[in-house]
Amino acid sequence: MSSVPRERFVEQVGLMFGREPKRPSVVTEQAIRVHEIKRARPKAEVRAAIETAHAKPQKHKWRNRRWAVLIACNLLFTISFALDIQVLEGALTASRFIGFHLIDLNSAVQVMLAHKHIITNLVIGTLTVATLWLLLGGRTFCSWVCPYHLLSEWAEKLHLWLASKKLVNDQQMNRGLRVVFWLVFAAAAVGTGYTVFEAISPTGIVSRALIYGPGLALLWVAALLLFEVVISRRAWCRYACPIGLTYGVVGIFSPVRVKYNLNDCLHEGDCRKVCLVPHVLETVIKGRAADVDVPLGPDCTRCGLCVDTCPTGSLTFDVKGLSKLL
Repeated sequence: MSSVPRERFVEQVGLMFGREPKRPSVVTEQAIRVHEIKRARPKAEVRAAIETAHAKPQKHKWRNRRWAVLIACNLLFTISFALDIQVLEGALTASRFIGFHLIDLNSAVQVMLAHKHIITNLVIGTLTVATLWLLLGGRTFCSWVCPYHLLSEWAEKLHLWLASKKLVNDQQMNRGLRVVFWLVFAAAAVGTGYTVFEAISPTGIVSRALIYGPGLALLWVAALLLFEVVISRRAWCRYACPIGLTYGVVGIFSPVRVKYNLNDCLHEGDCRKVCLVPHVLETVIKGRAADVDVPLGPDCTRCGLCVDTCPTGSLTFDVKGLSKLL
């Protein structure tokens, strides 16, 4: 691994654990040339290019696909239970798909910490899920499967509308809090012998409510959404949820990623405005790219919002070693 990819890998993993982005210290010669060309480009020409690019109608191809997959996955749980057809039994925490056991990775860790030993019955389901998200990119679970993510995404639209009216502000927090929460819930499982996190996880609560019917626990979910609407945009997913961190670690070496190309980027920043985890898009800021082609790090949820939003196609889905997806 050469110096540029090595530094980028270390930086991206550090970002996932809460480190603040920084300028790359090593930049390829090709990227340096592109940066120089961009700096020499007249500002009026850049503004005209941005206006031309934004004149094109914005597509929502990846967002629509993602919503369809997320709704279908969760609806399959509900239909299987309601009709007792045993296709997808259980809930997102632990399930069985046509006889194959599937265990949420964070839940499996919590259970084994609570019981203080490796539970053989969980191993097969855990390995199956780990392999799936290792291939697809761990945090793909967050945006393509997690039902709370969809609710939070809709709440974010309300937050942005209120912010445009200057009725609310977005309170930023330290992203390292997510690591702290992971450790706190792990310690709670070890200390109490119970999976404490599962009792308050909005992912599990919403999943079970969809399948078995609503309960009082949805009040906690409503409180989280209200907090995100009026105080801090996407607070749970950005600053608290241990599930995202667990799946991010699993997806470090995933071949599926969003890739950034420096050449045509206008650096207008639209992609960072829509991104759940804008720190992974630090490379799109003018002068920040260490290479012409930069795959985004493991904290990227592969939601596709930046791909849909980018007016020049500088962000695309890619499979390492293979051609681009669609």
